[in-house]
Amino acid sequence: MDISNILAFIAVATLLVISPGPNGLLIAKTVPVSGQKAGFANIWGFVAAFYVHGTLSIFGISILLVQSAQAFFIFKMVGAAYLIWIGLKAIYGAFKQSDTRPINARHNSPNNGPSISQTMAMAEPKSKLLASPKNNPIANSVVSMASVRAAFLEGFITNVFNPKVSMFYLAAFPQFMPNSESAISAYALVTTHTVLNFLWFSIMVIMLAKVKGVTNSTRFKMWLHSITGVFFIALGSKLAFMKNA
Repeated sequence: MDISNILAFIAVATLLVISPGPNGLLIAKTVPVSGQKAGFANIWGFVAAFYVHGTLSIFGISILLVQSAQAFFIFKMVGAAYLIWIGLKAIYGAFKQSDTRPINARHNSPNNGPSISQTMAMAEPKSKLLASPKNNPIANSVVSMASVRAAFLEGFITNVFNPKVSMFYLAAFPQFMPNSESAISAYALVTTHTVLNFLWFSIMVIMLAKVKGVTNSTRFKMWLHSITGVFFIALGSKLAFMKNA
């Protein structure tokens, strides 16, 4: 591969990476709720899925999938169903935030005095407070690891069942790589695409983590869950009606 082909591929892949899609939505949904580590776990899920698609494309399995109407239909419907499920889960999260917000606001009102929950919390023994997940560093660590694992799986499944990734590689390999090139050159293109994704979405994760004060508010989380939920459902529906090449 000559340098002109590599630069041309970088330009095309960059446009693909920065265009709006499920990966950006997933990062925007994950970081305000689960934190920066979970956001990077999303990205590592993307990376793993890209190498799966790259391997399938390099060894000719993806072309069989794309050319088989039945296999392509099943594959895209699994991906579409997962995106829609993420959207419904996000909207449900928005409703949960909406249900708890008035209660919290009322309990925290200065005119009403201490709430029942606050009174009970003051009366609880110290050992019980320390046993709660909020005050227990071990429990917090377990919850954090669970959210990181879940974020990785969300990033991986969102991409591994997206046939557009394989279709991109199948279209890109002949365009930017001579027929005489080996699988190593193809993996170099996959790695280039992966690095561009990692850089772009890492910037997004860091920026969202910087404005944590805003994103931690209940109102913002309600808005975020609602908007991302609707977009995930729209993306899932679009994928469900996508036709194979």
